[in-house]
Amino acid sequence: MKKVIITGGSGFIGSNLVDYLIKKRYFVVNLDKLTYSSNRYKNKIRNKKNYKLIKIDIVNKLKIIKIIKKYKPKVIFNLAAETHVDRSIDGPSSFIHTNIIGTFNLLESLRFLKKKKISPKLIHVSTDEVYGDIKKEVRSDENYKYEPSSPYSASKASADHLVKSYIRTYKLNAVISNCCNNFGPYQFPEKLIPKIISNIFNNKELPIYGKGRNSREWIHVLDHCEALFKLYLKGKNGESYNVGSGINLRNIDLVKKLLKICKSMKIVIGNKARIKFVKDRPGHDFRYALNNKKIYKYLKWKPKINFEKGLKETITWYLNNKKFLKSISKNNYEKRLGLKL
Repeated sequence: MKKVIITGGSGFIGSNLVDYLIKKRYFVVNLDKLTYSSNRYKNKIRNKKNYKLIKIDIVNKLKIIKIIKKYKPKVIFNLAAETHVDRSIDGPSSFIHTNIIGTFNLLESLRFLKKKKISPKLIHVSTDEVYGDIKKEVRSDENYKYEPSSPYSASKASADHLVKSYIRTYKLNAVISNCCNNFGPYQFPEKLIPKIISNIFNNKELPIYGKGRNSREWIHVLDHCEALFKLYLKGKNGESYNVGSGINLRNIDLVKKLLKICKSMKIVIGNKARIKFVKDRPGHDFRYALNNKKIYKYLKWKPKINFEKGLKETITWYLNNKKFLKSISKNNYEKRLGLKL
C-alpha cells in the first residue's frame, strides 16, 4: 500500500483530502498540531487500518525527519497553515510560525533526507490571495506578480517563495498549487459559507463586511482534492498551478443565494436571520480571480461539481450533522475578529 503524508490533515481541506486518499487505498499519515479549527469530530470516525494521526507541530524538524524516514511516503501534501485572515490581523505571530517557519523546517527536512536518498514529491498548497487585488476583467495566471495584502497572504507568499528557492537551489521535487476559496462539509464556521449556514439555522444576523461587493472565486473542496491528486500524479517538478472554477460571486450575492437555497429546501428562516452590513476588514482585497488554463490544458483537470448543487449538498450536510457545529466551542468563531489595529 502506497504511503502519503499530509501536514494539516485535520483542517478543512486536509481532512477531506485524507478521506479522498483513503478511498483510493493509500495509507495516510496525518501530521497535525490539532489547533482550535482542527477536525476532531472527523478523527473519531475514521477507519484506523490505513490511517495514522500524529500530533505534531510542523516546526519540529527532528520529529518530521524521523516520521518521513519511518514511513517513506511517495508524496507529502503540505496543508499545515493558519488560514483565517481576520485572525492574522489580530495576531500575525502564529501565521509566521506555522506558515513560514513551518514550511521552512519541512523544506530543510526534505533537503536533509535527499542526501539519504529519500525524496518524496512535495505538493505545497497555497492560495489565490498571494496575488492580491485583481482588477476587473483580469484573471491572475501563474506568472502574475505577488502582491499580498494581509499578514495571512504575506505568510503564504513567503512560503511559496521558499519552496521555489529550494526547488531551484537544492533541486527538490516540488509543485505549488494556488487555489481559490473552498467550500463543502466539515468547514470551520468562522469562514463565510458555514458561518452564514450556521446563523440561518440558529436565527442569527447574517454579517457581511462593508457593502458585500467584494468578489471571490469558489470551488468545492472535493474538486480541489482531485486537483491535488492530479498534481501528485502529473504535476511537473518546479511548476506552479492555479486551481479554480472560474465562478466568481460578490459576497452579497453569495449570501442571497444561500438564503434562496435554504428557502427552496423548506428550511425555516427566522426573523433575525437577516443580512447585516458590518465594519469592513482592514486592507480588504476587493477581488480574487484565477486564470486556470494551465491546469486545464496540461493536466486535463477541471472541476466537476456544479456550484449550486454543491451549495445545496453542503447545506444538507450541515443540516444532518449539527453535532459538528455543537462540537466546536462558540468562543472560537462567533466573536468578530480582524479589527485590532
